[in-house]
Amino acid sequence: MNEELATRIGSAAREARTQLGLTQAEVAARLGLAHMVYSRLERGKMLPSVQTLLRMCAVLRIGSDALLGLEDAEDGKGARGQGGAPRLRQLNGLARKMDDEQLDALVKVAQVLLR
Repeated sequence: MNEELATRIGSAAREARTQLGLTQAEVAARLGLAHMVYSRLERGKMLPSVQTLLRMCAVLRIGSDALLGLEDAEDGKGARGQGGAPRLRQLNGLARKMDDEQLDALVKVAQVLLR
């Protein structure tokens, strides 16, 4: 097992889960895993299967690049050139918590600010 990768995935999963305000038990249930198994994933004690990794991305509302730690390149950009600035990550985390109506309002505010 690649311990560094397991730790990276676990840390990103924990951060995404807390940003969503979910417990480990809630995430485990949504993933169809035992709570203890998900806890081991978050602690970096095991690597998820590819299927579980894909489900984690959906449940935690996080991109695979972020979950795999590829967005933390030295230049502050993701592996595909996406912005990784702290303010953008903070905004992204807040947007994930919003319902559709709130997201629509956020988009309108951003459009007005860009004029």
